[in-house]
Amino acid sequence: MGSKNSTATKRADALRSIDAIVQAATECLGRNPEASMSEIARVAGVGRVTLYAHFTSRAEVVDAAMSRAINRGNEALDAVDLTGDPLLALARYVEAGWHLVDRARALLVAAQKELSAGRIRELHSGPAARVETLVARGRAEDVFRTDLPIAWLVNVLHTIMHSAAEEIRAGRLTSDRAAHHITTTVLAAFTPPGKPVPETGGGA
Repeated sequence: MGSKNSTATKRADALRSIDAIVQAATECLGRNPEASMSEIARVAGVGRVTLYAHFTSRAEVVDAAMSRAINRGNEALDAVDLTGDPLLALARYVEAGWHLVDRARALLVAAQKELSAGRIRELHSGPAARVETLVARGRAEDVFRTDLPIAWLVNVLHTIMHSAAEEIRAGRLTSDRAAHHITTTVLAAFTPPGKPVPETGGGA
């Protein structure tokens, strides 16, 4: 009995340490994509030995932090109404999705340095599937273009979102204008050839 309790206690302690490390990594890398493993360990309240006992490399820590951020982002996106007019649904998705990208843009920089492009796409598969469904419906309703693959259009949307984060870092765009810029650009890209691009409002 004592041995079982001891094992359970160790397992619980390990899970708490892992959670603290991932939370600390999310915070530290969210502020500075170059944050060191020592800083992450310090913020997590664990030693470097403990950190490396659970994560063998910086890439593993970054992967775990990015996974947590995307999972929480998916929970927020679940609340976005993607029914009704596909154009308005797309605008709502961009507004909500952009804020998630904006908050996680430093973390994404860390991920791009540590993880493969394939792994980053895999981590984004949840948001991508959500947009694929919306784009497919918009195509069926003759609102979005059908001459380009759905996967390409989804990639265009997410690439533009990430580019907006780069523009903000470079000081060429402000966060409060980003959603409008993204929506306007994406609607122009998604509109079928020969059809007028819908107005989004908001000005330049």
